[in-house]
Amino acid sequence: MGDAKYFQRGKIQELRQELATDKKDVKFTRKKTAMKKIVANMTMGNDMSPLFTDVISCMQIPVLEVKKMVYLYLIHYAKSKPDMAVMAVNSFVRDASDTNPLIRALAIRTMSYINVDKIIDQLADPLHHCLKDSDPYVKKTAAVCVGKLDMHDPHLVEREGFLDSVRELLNDSNATVVANAVAILSEIAERSERFELTIDTSMANKLMTAINDCNEWCQVYLLEALLFHTPQESTDAELLAERVVPRLQHANSAVVLSSVKAILYLANYIQKEETVNSLYRKLAPPLVTLLHNGPEVQYVALRNILLIIQKKPDFLKGEMKVFFCKYNDPIYVKMAKLEIIIRLANENNVEQVLSELREYSSEVDVDFVRKSVRSIGRCAIKIEQAADRCIQTLVELIRTKVNYVVQEAIVVIKDIFRKYPNRYESIIATLCENLDSLDESEAKASMIWIIGQYADRIENAHDLLDSFLEPFKEEPPEVQLSLLTAIVKLFIKRPTAGQELVPKVLKWATEDIDNPELRDRAFIYWRMLSTDPVAAKQIVLSEKPPISTETDNLDPDFLDDLLLYVSSLSSIYHKLPTAFIGGIKPRRLHHSRALNPMRKVAPLDQFESNKG
Repeated sequence: MGDAKYFQRGKIQELRQELATDKKDVKFTRKKTAMKKIVANMTMGNDMSPLFTDVISCMQIPVLEVKKMVYLYLIHYAKSKPDMAVMAVNSFVRDASDTNPLIRALAIRTMSYINVDKIIDQLADPLHHCLKDSDPYVKKTAAVCVGKLDMHDPHLVEREGFLDSVRELLNDSNATVVANAVAILSEIAERSERFELTIDTSMANKLMTAINDCNEWCQVYLLEALLFHTPQESTDAELLAERVVPRLQHANSAVVLSSVKAILYLANYIQKEETVNSLYRKLAPPLVTLLHNGPEVQYVALRNILLIIQKKPDFLKGEMKVFFCKYNDPIYVKMAKLEIIIRLANENNVEQVLSELREYSSEVDVDFVRKSVRSIGRCAIKIEQAADRCIQTLVELIRTKVNYVVQEAIVVIKDIFRKYPNRYESIIATLCENLDSLDESEAKASMIWIIGQYADRIENAHDLLDSFLEPFKEEPPEVQLSLLTAIVKLFIKRPTAGQELVPKVLKWATEDIDNPELRDRAFIYWRMLSTDPVAAKQIVLSEKPPISTETDNLDPDFLDDLLLYVSSLSSIYHKLPTAFIGGIKPRRLHHSRALNPMRKVAPLDQFESNKG
């Protein structure tokens, strides 16, 4: 059974008796067993707080296993019984100077967990000693305690000068101590307005030296710290980037992505475009390798790759096949891969891409099929030479008569018509054969736009629009707006065909509909048609703004900011942390001689404060 026997509801009185002093229990076996029962009951949610005084008395027992359980108990109940928790202060202080480094570290770690003012006040003196302890484990734990203490009482941390003590640990000979110190300083710097962390070139190189002696998670901390270094010379950034490159081969995906982030950051301070391109080429193989991991790691890698290819579209050229979807990929991975496939599509591989997308369009997952059909339309808009082939593929899909496929195809064909006017009108008849299958607002609005745009070439445009007009008052706003504009276009192009529909739709839109956008547009059309038909024709039939897949790209400045958060939630959400985390400072590139002039930098006053 092992420890399962302890997970039984224990009676308070019986446990109290087991914790009582017993001269025969020389090795404290009985008390150890009692503490295991208490911790097991805590885990099950049973209230063990009446034993508080009895458990505190066990702090004197010189057995590490018992102390761990007592400390766990205190952390659990200190918030509900702060007055009684104070009784343990003297024992904590005594343990903080114990000869056993594990007990010293355990004592200050537990004190930092208990958010009781008197205990926090008593923590300062032992913490000072532990930050200068001879044992690396104690120093590492003390550094982490400073981070916790800063969340409880930042003014105490500032008053006692703990941050300076932690900064001194950056020069420690033990790599784990250095990594934990830099992790705590980075965390405090990101949320504190009163503290700025700056790492000079000498310290950055020391961190890169320490990285070889660290475990994988400490390596992540050290790589993250490079973002607090502002290279003053391009050569410094180049040398640091080259020292980071070997980490790209690491087996741990977090180390790989942190290395990618550090290299992307340092690339901003490298003047030679050839060197920057070389670094980007070195990023490609490790990122592709991440796609051979589990689906969760794949998804994180794909979302980060999507950011990077917007910055450097050709850094993954030739790697198209690794993004093709597998039958057993989860839907979220397939969707992420589709987005990248479209961005990597070009004249040379478009045939291969279209073949894949056509195959995806026969899958069983409806959302995936929709995205695949829409991707075919994006291919046509992006690559003019492939437009004919894309249209042919979409027409084939429409003829399958699968409802959601037909609707999605019509939506993307509308965009293709806008991109290439007067080029593919021959397929309008095929589209009109499928009007009965349109039950989604976006598909309806797209079909109505096509009919209105080509009303002079569709003989029965009047009847088609009239059939859409019957449920006009119940339609969603986007369908109503599209129908209003289409009927006005019909009237302008063929007055006799549209003269019955125009007054009807204008009356409904201005008198029976509450939507202000629809009502205002109807009034504008009504006044233009009644006062100046020539101006109405020029406005309604004016040349449409160009449509492009470039509109899917992130704003360049916003993208530069996001690339400072590669391997974090921001790179998955494609939102800055300030959008979903409170009290965090945004990262910015800081000014230096080496900074590429095209990069956005932090305000000068912020830079001046950093220099201090």
